[in-house]
Parts: sequence; C-alpha cells; structure tokens
Amino acid sequence: MLSSYPSRLPQNFGGIEDAFSDYARSAVVVWPIPLERTTSYKTGTRYGPAAILEASRNMELYDEELGAEPYRHGIHTLPEMETQDGPFDKVLADLHTVSSGLLADGKFVVALGGEHSLTPPLVAAAAKKFDSLSVLQIDAHADLRDSYEGTPNSHACAMRRVLEICPAVQVGIRSMSQEEAQALPQFNNTRLFYATKLVGHPPEKWIPEVVDSLSANVYLTLDVDGLDPSIMPATGTPEPGGLGWYELLALLRAVAERKRIVAMDLVELLPQPGFHSCDFLCSKLAYKTVGYVMDSRSRQA
Repeated sequence: MLSSYPSRLPQNFGGIEDAFSDYARSAVVVWPIPLERTTSYKTGTRYGPAAILEASRNMELYDEELGAEPYRHGIHTLPEMETQDGPFDKVLADLHTVSSGLLADGKFVVALGGEHSLTPPLVAAAAKKFDSLSVLQIDAHADLRDSYEGTPNSHACAMRRVLEICPAVQVGIRSMSQEEAQALPQFNNTRLFYATKLVGHPPEKWIPEVVDSLSANVYLTLDVDGLDPSIMPATGTPEPGGLGWYELLALLRAVAERKRIVAMDLVELLPQPGFHSCDFLCSKLAYKTVGYVMDSRSRQA
C-alpha cells in the first residue's frame, strides 16, 4: 500500500489548502445558502452555491489587477446550510443568528445564494454591528414590493424589507411593477440608478455619484441579473440590458477604496447545463470583491 498518493484540491472555495482556509486564521468566510422558497419564474437557485464552489476550484488565485493573491488573507468555507426544510420564518431567523455570530468573530462574510430573500436578515445582522450602514444593491429589479404571492419575505420584497433597516442605493435597475413605481415617492432612504442612465456612459461619470450616495459602512448585495444577460444568462428572471463585467468591477473597486464593505451576498445564479461560464463568473466576482476589500483594508491598516 502507498504511504501517500496525490489528491484533488480541497472541497472549499478556491480549493485552498488548510493553511489558508482554517476558520480561526481566516479573515473571510464563504457561506453557502441554497435558499429557494419564493422563486416565481424559473427555479433552481438552490443549486447556485454548489456550482459557484465547484467553479471556484478552477480559478487562478493570483489577481493580476491587484498583483496579489487575496486568498492569503484566509478564506474559510462553511458547510452548506439547510434552508429548504422547516418554517420559512425560522430559516430567516437562523440566517440572522449565524450571520451575527460570524460578524462578532470579525469575519468578512460572503454569503452565496440562493434567492434574494436571504438578504434582509443578513443586513439586519450587519446593522446591529456597524453604525452608519447602507446597502449597495446591484440588480435588474427594484425588489420593492411590500408583499408578493402572499409573503412579505419574497425575493421580490427583499429591498422593501432592507429599507426598514437602513438606507440603500440601487444600481442597474430596469424592471419594476406599477405598485413599486407608485410607492417610490414615499421612500426617502433609497436612491435608484437606472441601467439606461449607466450602461454605455463613461463609468467615471456615474461611479463617483454612486459612491457618494453610500454611507461609511456598506453591505453589498449582488444579484447576478444586474449584469447583462449576454454574459449572465443563467438566472431565473433575466432582463435585457445591464452592467458589463468591467463596469461592475470598476464600481466595486471604487466602493471598496472609499467606503468600508462590511459583508456581502451574491444571489440568484440558476446554473444551466452548458453555461458553466456563468458559474465561473460568479466565483470570480466573489473572489474579485474579496480582493478589493482585503486590499483596501491592508492599505488602511
């Protein structure tokens, strides 16, 4: 019998070896949350976290833009959370409890969804820890309904619930209901940047305005349908138009440099056979954002 034999990369985000994925030594925690309880069009977001994790094991961990390897700050991957069983309200309460514990341990939390309904309890946990918190939402949809299909906790109500916690800045919006449009004037704690005013315009013209609209501490929620469906078709409710890859990265880097991103989620990937590029895009987007956040913190230390 061989005393040892070659093994595959670890089954964690990035396939990172133990020295850089131990919980106690990691600045970052990746948290897979396959929540799918209120999807209203195409289903399958529950498979998003697993697809992102698998794709991430095939990334190069050197970031040529930053000239660094962000994983060296430590990235620990939690086990996938059970979210499909039990009362929905209990699941949301558990999300809040777990997130509060991770933030109390000083971790930068990267939640991988799953549907957008996971965001409000995570924002509530961040708001308990960080003063002057605002939410930066990248999304095609306003998600400002008060209730949808019988529940106020639908993915379509995610930002309405967020606004009950803290202010928000919504970027890339290009779809909303009449109900949402009529309700907009009553919301004095959110600002919408419509995709038609951003896409095709020089980023240096609108990115500073977005950043200036945010408070000192920022929770980031990235709905992948905020991206143009030509590069992100694998989502349950795609909308024509949307941000490009480099536009989004430029915005995220500017926010990380001028504000403190305290936690984030990435939601609404619906993996599709033959479109593994979308899984990879999501893993790369999460890793790029971690890189920007860790680089900014290192410079400010």
